[in-house]
Amino acid sequence: MQQSRFIINVSRGGLVNEHDLLIALRTGRIAGYAADAMTQEPPSKDDLLLQSGLPNILLTPHIAWASEEAKQRMIEILVQNIHFNLDGIDHNRVV
Repeated sequence: MQQSRFIINVSRGGLVNEHDLLIALRTGRIAGYAADAMTQEPPSKDDLLLQSGLPNILLTPHIAWASEEAKQRMIEILVQNIHFNLDGIDHNRVV
């Protein structure tokens, strides 16, 4: 990976080896890291990334789903899925 590159993890915690990530950040092998997902959520007070003090790490809470609009959309999808189920329509089924 080029030294000017950033890693952005908005997927799942644990996809990035945080120990190796810190080494890469401290040695300049990558430019920075941003994430809204961590291996342990909520993170402990002694979490390596939180305690690193590195200026090239940006961590934000994994709460994008918590906006009023997102909650309303989840309710609408739930109601729609209930209606589909009552009508015998196989919809959004995970097998």
